[in-house]
Amino acid sequence: MSDTAFILIVEDERSHGEAIKEGLERAGHVCHVVESGEDAVTSMKARPPHVVISDYRLGGAMNGLEVLKKSRELGPWTQGILITAHGDERLARDAIIDGGAYDYMTKPLDLEELRGTVGRAARQAITLRENHLMREQLNKAYSFEGIIAASGAMRSALERARRLANSKLTVVIYGESGTGKELIARAIHNNSDRRKKPWVPVNCAGISEGILESELFGHVKGAFTNAHADRAGLFEEADGGTIFLDEIGDMPVQMQSKLLRVLENGEIVRVGSSRPIHVDVRVVCATNRDLKQAVADRTFREDLFFRINQADINLLPLRDRREDIAPLVHHFIQQANLLHRKQIRGITPECLRLLENYRWPGNVRELQNVINQMVVFCDGETLDTRDLPSTPPINATTDIVPLKPRAMSLTLSELEKLAIQHALAQHGGNREKAAKQLGIGARTLYRKIKEYDIR
Repeated sequence: MSDTAFILIVEDERSHGEAIKEGLERAGHVCHVVESGEDAVTSMKARPPHVVISDYRLGGAMNGLEVLKKSRELGPWTQGILITAHGDERLARDAIIDGGAYDYMTKPLDLEELRGTVGRAARQAITLRENHLMREQLNKAYSFEGIIAASGAMRSALERARRLANSKLTVVIYGESGTGKELIARAIHNNSDRRKKPWVPVNCAGISEGILESELFGHVKGAFTNAHADRAGLFEEADGGTIFLDEIGDMPVQMQSKLLRVLENGEIVRVGSSRPIHVDVRVVCATNRDLKQAVADRTFREDLFFRINQADINLLPLRDRREDIAPLVHHFIQQANLLHRKQIRGITPECLRLLENYRWPGNVRELQNVINQMVVFCDGETLDTRDLPSTPPINATTDIVPLKPRAMSLTLSELEKLAIQHALAQHGGNREKAAKQLGIGARTLYRKIKEYDIR
C-alpha cells in the first residue's frame, strides 16, 4: 500500500504552513494549506483529507482541537495531528486519549519526526478509508437470503436460485465442498410456497447404505433387528416441504433405484412393509461430483440423473471468483463481532491481498473459519497480517508457506502490549516513568496506550 496521502495543513502563520507543506511534499504527499479553522472546514467538505495537521492556537473562532474533531465528523477515517507550543503537552495528551487525535507534536517541529508521524497516520487513514469503501461495496453487493455475491458468476447463480424457488422443478446444485450449496438450497426453500412447511436436510454420504433406506423411507416394527416400533422416515417428515439430498452423487446405486420410484410416483414404502405411503415433497439435491461422468462410469443411474437434473445451479470455487472475497471478509467480520463481542473495524489492504491470493481449498466455509479466528485473536481494531493463523498457511506468492505457530510465540504487537502493561504496573500507572523505562517518548506511549486499548 502506498503511503502517499492528501494532507490538510491548518496554520495561521502562512510561512510555517508552507514550510510544513514543502517538507511533506518531498515525501510524496499532496498538501493544502489554510490559515483558519473555518477555511479548514470548507476544504474538508470539498475533499476529506487523509491527515489533518493543525496548530492548536489559530486566529479564528475555532482552535486546532475543534478542527480535528470536525475532521473526524466529515471523514471518519481522517487522522489528526495537533501542533502545540511547549507547555501544552497535557492538552495534547488529552486530545489523543479523549479527543480521538492520532498524535501531537510540539514546536519547533522536527521535520524527520513529522514525516514519520504523518506516514504512519496516512497508512492508518488509507486503511480505514478502504475499509469504509469496502463496507459500502458490501451494502451494494447482491444478496439473496444473506448470501453475498459481488462476482458476476455468483450473482448469476443467486438470480437463478431466486427464479427457481417458486417453480416445481427438481434442482441439482453443483459445487466443491464449502461453496455454499446447502445455503442456496435453503434459500430456494425459504422463497418457495413451501416455506412454512418442513425443511429436511440429509447427507447421503454420511449414512451407511444399510441405514440410509430406513432413514429416508422409515421402517415397520420387526423389519430388522432392533426395529422395536414403526418409524417414519425423512420423506414423511418433509411432507409438504422440501428434502435436501446433499452429496447425492455418493448415494449407493441400489438406493438410487428406490429414490427414482419415489420421485416418479410420489410414494414411499417403509422397510419391512408393502403398503405405499403418498408424500408431497420437493427434492433439491447437491453434489461435488460430475454426475454426467458418474453416469458414464456407471456409478449413477442415467434415468435418475435426468429425473433430478431438471434444473441446475453451478457454484464456482472461491479461487475462481475472487471478487467475492473482499465483501465476504467484511460480512464475516461483522458476524464475528456479534458472535465474539468484538469491535473490529476492518482489515488492512496487505492482509486482504493475502486472503485474495490464497487458493481456499475449503472455499467460503474455510474463509469464514479463518476470519472468526483472526477476530478472536486480534488485539487492535483492524485485522492485519500478524493476525493470520498458521493454519491454513496463507502467503502472498506460494499459498503454502507457514506463517507462525501462534501457540509457540507471541507477535511483536502482543509483546509490545505486555511490555507497556508491565511498565505501567511497575510505576503505579505513571506514564512518564513508564515511557522512560521503555525507552520511548511520552507521546509515543500515549499513542500506544490508545492503540492497544490499555486501561
